Amino acid sequence: MEPELVRPVIAEKFPGLTMAQSTRYGGISEGLYASLNLGLSTGDEREAVEENRRRFWSALGTSEAHTAGGYQVHGSEIKVVDKPGYYDGHDAFVTDQPDLFLDVTVADCVPVLIFDPVKKAIAAIHAGWRGTVEQITGKTVALLQKAYGTNPADCIAYIGTCIGFDSFEVSAEVAREFAPELQKEAGSPGKHLVDLKEANRRQLLQAGMTDEFIEVSPFCTVADHHRFFSFRKEGGVTGRMLAVIGMRF
Repeated sequence: MEPELVRPVIAEKFPGLTMAQSTRYGGISEGLYASLNLGLSTGDEREAVEENRRRFWSALGTSEAHTAGGYQVHGSEIKVVDKPGYYDGHDAFVTDQPDLFLDVTVADCVPVLIFDPVKKAIAAIHAGWRGTVEQITGKTVALLQKAYGTNPADCIAYIGTCIGFDSFEVSAEVAREFAPELQKEAGSPGKHLVDLKEANRRQLLQAGMTDEFIEVSPFCTVADHHRFFSFRKEGGVTGRMLAVIGMRF
């Protein structure tokens, strides 16, 4: 079985642009990690993860030798990269290099992929709730402007599959970090639900992007956990997905 990839419609008008997110399907991992676990820092067998990653990159028409990513720490550090590598401690990456694929690892957090078709620059963002509060998505757009002269109005973006509004239950303390319209009361006493997708979409708009150029995944890692890995739904023992962007122009 080939790896299943979710590809946003918004990227189809740009031949040579790759935007994609993996799902559970198409790998060789077993048990709690079945089947396409791409996370190097899970309890899965290393050999299985490496084979899964090989299959994933092959399905995208490239190899891991052409990728840049790293171990995310749920912060807001962004790295400008110009060559492949594994850069720990960063939750977002930007580049203007062709044939260099940027990836972020997710299993509930928000993946955001951005493409500037004018300056030929890209970004991959891992926005956990802390990174979202620290405005990582807005900061990444600002870095694209600074590094490459990007005009946000020229960009397209994809907010990928993550934990949905109706599934992301947090404490009142965490909820206070978000605007009132981005939260609602949960069924549990003292708990609130927070909309991470909308929080990051707003950051893109506030940075100058156009609403019609932003696509948001309709899926939720919790509600659709049969198709996507969810750290929260599966008690912290589960696989990881990759969200990827790259250019071949």
